[in-house]
Amino acid sequence: MGIKDQFQDKANDLADKAKGAMGGEKDEASERASQARDEAGERGSQGQDQAREAAQEQQDKFNQDYDA
Repeated sequence: MGIKDQFQDKANDLADKAKGAMGGEKDEASERASQARDEAGERGSQGQDQAREAAQEQQDKFNQDYDA
């Protein structure tokens, strides 16, 4: 094996490692984005639940005022 072949092999190895690292970074970024979407969805549904509870409390107070 000549020096040229050794350098070519090393270059190929480094290129493969770089591609692997890029793929890992993309996977990690995708996972973080997915988690952020999930958390945002949870916060949104919690806000809806709180609004629904507050509306129900107001309705109950209104009903109590007119029942008395």
